[in-house]
Amino acid sequence: MDERARVYGHNVLPARASKSLLRLMWDALTDRVLILLSVAAVVSLALGFFQDFGPARDPDQPPVDWVEGVAIIVAIMVVVLVGSLNDWQKERQFQVLNAKKEDRAVKVIRDGEERLIGVHDVVVGDIALLEPGEVVPCDGVFLSGHNVKCDESGATGESDAIRKVSYAECQELLNRKRSEKGKGAEGKRALELMGHTDCFVVSGSRVLEGVGRYVVIAVGTKSFNGRIMMALRGDAEDTPLQGKLNRLADLIAWAGMIAGLVLFVGLMIRFFVELGTGVPVMTPAQKGIVFVNILIISVTLVVVAVPEGLPLAVTIALAFATKRMTRERLLVRVLGSCETMANATVVCTDKTGTLTQNEMTVVAGSVGIHAKFVRDLANNGGRADTEASSKPGSPSTEAQRPRRFADDFPLELSDLDQVLSPALREAFNESIACNSTAFEDTDPENGTRIFVGSKTETALLKMAVDLKWDNYRKTREGKEQLQVVPFSSERKAMGVVVRHGRGARFYVKGASEILVDRCTSHVVVSKPGEGKNGNDEIETDGLSGDDKENVSRTITFYAGQSLRTIAICYRDFEQWPPAEVTVGEDGEVPYDFLASELVLISITGIEDPLRQGVRGAVADCSRAGVQVKMCTGDNVLTARSIARQCGIYTPGGIVMEGPVFRSLPPNVQEQVVPRLQVLARSSPEDKRVLVDTLKRLGEVVGVTGDGTNDGPALKTADVGFSMGIAGTEVAKEASDIILMDDNFASIVKAIMWGRAVNDAVRKFLQFQISTNVTAVVITIVSGLASSDEVSVLTAVQLLWINIIMDTFAALALATDPATTASLDRKPDRKWAPLFSCDMLKQILGQSAYQCIIILIFHFIGAKILGFGGDETDKRVTTLVFNAFVFAQIFNSFNCRSLDRRFNIFEGMTRNWWFIGITLIEIGAQILIVFIGGAAFSVTRIAGREWGISLALGFVSIPLGALIRCIPNGPCERLFRAVRLLPRDPSPLPTTAPGTPEPGLGFALDMLRNNLGTFQRVRGGRVRSSSFVVRSMNAAGIAPQKKPRNIIAATMLPSLLGANLVGANWTPHGGQGSLSDPAGFDPSRSAAQLWETKVEVHPDTPEDDPVFKIFPGARHAER
Repeated sequence: MDERARVYGHNVLPARASKSLLRLMWDALTDRVLILLSVAAVVSLALGFFQDFGPARDPDQPPVDWVEGVAIIVAIMVVVLVGSLNDWQKERQFQVLNAKKEDRAVKVIRDGEERLIGVHDVVVGDIALLEPGEVVPCDGVFLSGHNVKCDESGATGESDAIRKVSYAECQELLNRKRSEKGKGAEGKRALELMGHTDCFVVSGSRVLEGVGRYVVIAVGTKSFNGRIMMALRGDAEDTPLQGKLNRLADLIAWAGMIAGLVLFVGLMIRFFVELGTGVPVMTPAQKGIVFVNILIISVTLVVVAVPEGLPLAVTIALAFATKRMTRERLLVRVLGSCETMANATVVCTDKTGTLTQNEMTVVAGSVGIHAKFVRDLANNGGRADTEASSKPGSPSTEAQRPRRFADDFPLELSDLDQVLSPALREAFNESIACNSTAFEDTDPENGTRIFVGSKTETALLKMAVDLKWDNYRKTREGKEQLQVVPFSSERKAMGVVVRHGRGARFYVKGASEILVDRCTSHVVVSKPGEGKNGNDEIETDGLSGDDKENVSRTITFYAGQSLRTIAICYRDFEQWPPAEVTVGEDGEVPYDFLASELVLISITGIEDPLRQGVRGAVADCSRAGVQVKMCTGDNVLTARSIARQCGIYTPGGIVMEGPVFRSLPPNVQEQVVPRLQVLARSSPEDKRVLVDTLKRLGEVVGVTGDGTNDGPALKTADVGFSMGIAGTEVAKEASDIILMDDNFASIVKAIMWGRAVNDAVRKFLQFQISTNVTAVVITIVSGLASSDEVSVLTAVQLLWINIIMDTFAALALATDPATTASLDRKPDRKWAPLFSCDMLKQILGQSAYQCIIILIFHFIGAKILGFGGDETDKRVTTLVFNAFVFAQIFNSFNCRSLDRRFNIFEGMTRNWWFIGITLIEIGAQILIVFIGGAAFSVTRIAGREWGISLALGFVSIPLGALIRCIPNGPCERLFRAVRLLPRDPSPLPTTAPGTPEPGLGFALDMLRNNLGTFQRVRGGRVRSSSFVVRSMNAAGIAPQKKPRNIIAATMLPSLLGANLVGANWTPHGGQGSLSDPAGFDPSRSAAQLWETKVEVHPDTPEDDPVFKIFPGARHAER
């Protein structure tokens, strides 16, 4: 293997060339504003040297004029270095994330055994396996298989499924084509009939159906997909939040540039006026220094105003979140999905493996009609559902059980061989071993042998091992496979045709109620000890009405216990291919013919326990304002039982089958979907339609999927979750986030982290805008009011503040971890503004306070404090600078809360970044005051000034608490009036002004209007949608309850009646149908029982509108 890897290369693409730290620093230095500031700093340095060491210097003054130029240059380098280090660290984190994202396991055959290896470990010459949903990792030549079709649209641009033929078949067809050439019209016709032959498997293509093997011939950059991926490499796109912040940053930057220009023009006008008056008298060097100082302070103001920390904050928040999410078994493939999950309002989840543990075990079942086997019968006798195992008062007592079930008998699973003839046992074992793609492998963690593959198939294989039947590998290799029917979500079954004597036998397993309808007979077994099970042939008998009733009762009984029911059947053929059917162009017999006149072997009940914590996770979603809807391929009974255990199925909820939902007109679907909680027997297309409908209603939808056909739904959803364990590669490629543990609770973590990212950015935004506004205002006001064109804050001080409010604040505030407290609020709308009312209150309040205290102490601080002497100005400016910095430090604590909660220290001990950055800022500020001297234009201050500085800064915290007490209602109206908050995008009223009091006449008028005007019907439906209701709630529009209820009550029957009649849709009659819910018979098959049926939660009121939508809907059993 090592030699092959050395010669032909590894199956890995070279790492993307990342920018070095020096390159990132150079890119930062090329910013036009920094270039202008750097030039001004160099000019200031030159003039400073000339002033200090030139011929006209004053010997009585210390030579410190050059210090400011050096300090500005050093500050620029520090800003560039810190920002570049952050970018460099961010790129390294995303490289690690991409490496994890690209790694996956593939199946190969080495040393004659099937193995799971990493995709990067595949080498040329390996025999790799193809299965539905697989994304081909390497180029290869197809060796053997059954009906393998690949989607090569990524390579060829054609969406047609390409059927693969083996290399041997391809050679044979090519030879035949050569022989037909030159034979004129007949030869041309023969060539057309042979069609296109393709034995090459292209990397990057997707296996749509079939199973097979191929030999790897090219890997890594030498493969087709590798060359394409190398050519397509480019920079990653910004996430939606980054784009929104970039636009905000551009807007603030323009405002900052205008502020800087205003300051520059104002100071220059004043400077020119002084030059005209000749007071004071200045040398040319002094004039140059004044001009350069004006330029520096103006450009520095622009540097401070430009919020380059905004994109940095979201980058840090995303990098931090994705790294933590990976630790919590969430692999983020699309960064934007982190942000989107913060706004999620609906999650459509699978059942198997997501809500349940996906650790399946056969715990009960039947062989033939009457033998009911149970694992651990002594403790689980009730699972047999037989007269002998019934307990008094149970549904299976003699008083309730018909006599036709009296022949049923219970049986311990380990004693199953006692009722099976050798031929029947062989057939049962072959149906499990041959009709399966699962295989045995070594667990890398503990070295034990485990089954790998579909959990349903591994459960059946483990049952065969428990019964000590022949080894699956020996059985599988001993049977020649003639045709394979891969599992399909449409047919809900899979099968295999094997050679059997001179003919063939078709084994099939799948959804029990579907396959039972295709059975015409069943195997016959006798009670243990009756001596009738030693025959060499399988004894069968016709499937009578009573037998079907018995089987249907068994299916219903198992499903009511949350067991997945799988039917195992077979059919014998005297010859292959059968003479009575036409073989298709692909050489295969149609499935519908194969799966007819089947013989029922067994109904198996497979237990998949509920995952621990799922009920709590569903409750957390409800608390967070996120609806959970279950979409499963299981029957209604099983789905309903699991949904109840999880807490998904709640009062007012609807349970429906996929075919019923699929048949409804779109406008009826829109009425049903908000109440739909369980969609059973659903196909991937049903799931996609459900997602589309939810999105039309304005919901932000997250969807889980594991199969190839789930790709469209995952792509359609706002956030697609694929299963890391059970998911196919196609599903993973189509998804945004991979649940590496297939656990629903991980979706709740994704919601929490999504909200943490959005909160982190908003915290930083609140902090930076407060600092920005204050810095710009006090710099302009103090500069224009100064007699010598000097601002209260020097350029070096402003650059230090810029580091605090950009880089340090981004690191401190954007790294808060996700908390369960974020689930205590409803999701924001997707188009919600970056600023909330609470944020604007804090920004305006804190900025006003800081501007007032800074300007007061700047102008009259000496009088207030009684300063005197030569160092008065320096002491005041140092006090002001110190107070301003500590106000930002304390305000950063205040910004940790975005709502009206007073505990701003909550969870702070979990964010060591915040604690560390705060200590660094305090320590650096102390050092600046003590040893900054001329570089920072400060002097040492006494303890009283330190106390005043700290006190002024600390006031930000109690001030924040007072601001939180201000009611939001009046503030929101004010902010909307002055356009600080956008007006509501969809202010559709629920009732017109002056609506009369509700009454019978009003209801009749509304009914007539709804029937008479289609436009009003549509408008009423829009107004009653959850999308509009949420918009009105956000705008503070209170609906008038009584009129709205009357409208809904009159609108729904008329609207839905018109829709149903217009679509020619009528309820089915007959026993147990929509029109006769009382005709429910628990002994009927699940397929008959639930088809075209709607069920609502038992606690739903009788006058609920759902009963008007579906007149035949009935309450579920408790």
